[in-house]
Amino acid sequence: MLKNLSPRFRAVFQALLVTFLWSTSWVLIKIGLEDIPALTFAGLRYSLAFLCLLPFALRPAHLKPLRYLSGQRWVRLVVLGLLFYAVTQGAQFVGLDYLPSVTVSLLLNFTTIVVALLSIPLLAERLTALQWCGVLINIIGALIYFHPVSIPASQVVGLIVVAVGVLANAGSSILGRRVNRDGDVPPLTVTIVSMGVGAIVLLASGILIQGFPPLSLTHWAIIGWLAIVNTAFAFTLWNHTLQALSATESSIINSTMLVQIAVLAWLFLGERLTWQGIIGMTLAGIGALIVQLRRQ
Repeated sequence: MLKNLSPRFRAVFQALLVTFLWSTSWVLIKIGLEDIPALTFAGLRYSLAFLCLLPFALRPAHLKPLRYLSGQRWVRLVVLGLLFYAVTQGAQFVGLDYLPSVTVSLLLNFTTIVVALLSIPLLAERLTALQWCGVLINIIGALIYFHPVSIPASQVVGLIVVAVGVLANAGSSILGRRVNRDGDVPPLTVTIVSMGVGAIVLLASGILIQGFPPLSLTHWAIIGWLAIVNTAFAFTLWNHTLQALSATESSIINSTMLVQIAVLAWLFLGERLTWQGIIGMTLAGIGALIVQLRRQ
């Protein structure tokens, strides 16, 4: 069936499939967190995904550029791995251990806003009037979602952790843009090297801090699916869709995750949203999308 579609429509279908897989990850993570410590869980997912992708990095076409990288470029790859995988993904797993899926998803949506603001001093990229409107809409949406501000004590830790994750994610976005802009290393190799570094740190930290619990076949099935399908396969397919879709089109498709996660959390996790929450989430998503689209 897909063979009869044009490359563009096929890429759109594939990109939507990837965002759906990524959205289901949140449900599977929440289920797994009932028995698996957050950091160890994240470390197992990305370590297994790294092992799945490693054979691709061993190809001559991907190994050759690494041999000629300077020490400074290697440092950037290592820092990228620490920021994007060890801190950002670790914070996401820990945040999901304390907060509802929709709340974590909404907070991580602030990454686009933080990236836009950090781009002013770090990349000399000024915001347009439309982007500032997007920032304002995003903030209004968040205020509506959390109004009235009455955060249970049990969720404070989760909010702090996710806030750290947002900053790390924004930093990795800017660093990742710079690394890929240099063009010294193929994007897939950048992903594999940075994922390997972050996964090792995540898994080691998880085992040292939270231990390694006994895992059942169900636990390994969840970890395996997240690693092989929702990470290794989904990331590879997403990179493939970027050959046919523009950054703007990819951003629009990726923004649908906010809604997908809310629906999946309602269906499978019993997380319900009020009309106020739906309106706030929608405005926050629209604001982030406006900032992202104009910047791209």
